[in-house]
Amino acid sequence: MEMTDMIWYLNESVWMKMKNKRSKKKCIRSSDALFSTVERLKAGLLLLILAVFFQFLARNVNGFAQWYATSIYRILVTIISRVCSVFPFSIVEILLYVLLVVLAAGVMRGIYRICRKTEKASTIALKGSSWVCLLVGGLFFIYTMTCGINYHRTSFAEEAGITDAEYSQEELVQLAEYLTEEVNELADTVPHTKEGIFVLKGNTKKEAVRSMEHLAETYSVLEGYYPNPKPVWISEILSYQHLTGVYSPFTIEANYNADMTDYNIPFTMCHELSHLRGFMSEDEANFIAYLSCIKSESEEFRYSGFLSGWLYVINALYEENTEKYEELCERLNINALKDLQANNSFWDKYDGITAEVADRVNDIYLKANRQIDGVKSYGKVVDLMLGYQRIMQ
Repeated sequence: MEMTDMIWYLNESVWMKMKNKRSKKKCIRSSDALFSTVERLKAGLLLLILAVFFQFLARNVNGFAQWYATSIYRILVTIISRVCSVFPFSIVEILLYVLLVVLAAGVMRGIYRICRKTEKASTIALKGSSWVCLLVGGLFFIYTMTCGINYHRTSFAEEAGITDAEYSQEELVQLAEYLTEEVNELADTVPHTKEGIFVLKGNTKKEAVRSMEHLAETYSVLEGYYPNPKPVWISEILSYQHLTGVYSPFTIEANYNADMTDYNIPFTMCHELSHLRGFMSEDEANFIAYLSCIKSESEEFRYSGFLSGWLYVINALYEENTEKYEELCERLNINALKDLQANNSFWDKYDGITAEVADRVNDIYLKANRQIDGVKSYGKVVDLMLGYQRIMQ
């Protein structure tokens, strides 16, 4: 063999070895990608199974949910809420926007790869499904551990010694009259705009925390760390859904609609903060908000609590005694009436299909968590208010 032939042979051998190495690397990378996809699917399914398992325990094992709510959950909520409270903005809102951007970018990237034929559509679909599986599994697991289990704990009514009972129309009228008097007295002392609409002054967030801590002195089940409630930056998202606030189980945050009329805000803040103590039922959260507001040292909070409570009770009275209902409405302070009119005008702007769909989804969600009355459970707060009135007499 001549020298030139030998050199050519060696060069060809080296090139073939390099080509084989590249092929092996490509195979390894493909294997890694496939392994990663499979692992994501496994992890997502595992988290879903664990979430379903804990949901099963909470629904079927007597005492499990109560034990969890008063032990493990209290540790979780303290750690997570303290970390998230460092940030003055709603973390869950920012994460939602980031998630939407990432999902959109992922879809566009997949379409681009399919069009350029750099990757098979089936491979991209499998990868995408694995990420969705991991995301859904992770979110459902977090939701279960920071919210879902608590739906099956001992109710606040039981903790407060308020038992289910039949209440007379007379008791309902007495409660309505009491609330009317309190609202009328406060309506003349709380700050208003030139148009006569109630306006909040001072640090409302800190006052909400103080009000909840003050109520915890009476009901020890409400003891614990309370972070400041956070306004939703783009509150129109909530307004179109007719939502005054939302509790985030993923970041343990109490978020509220900053655009709505001011009289709603203190009551809503305390409502969302009550969820942090593991009381997920909406009627109980409303009742806790009512108590924390009317017992607050702040006149603004007391006004918010009494007016919100008045609205629940007066609507219930309409079904029982129309004549008394009309009498009390006529007796209501003009300033309070203006606040209610401003409130109606605000929400009327957002009537539409979005609000209807959101209401339907919320109804399904509540019923899925054994609040058999669905969105009507918000009105059951009147029963708790009547029970509390009977105890206090």
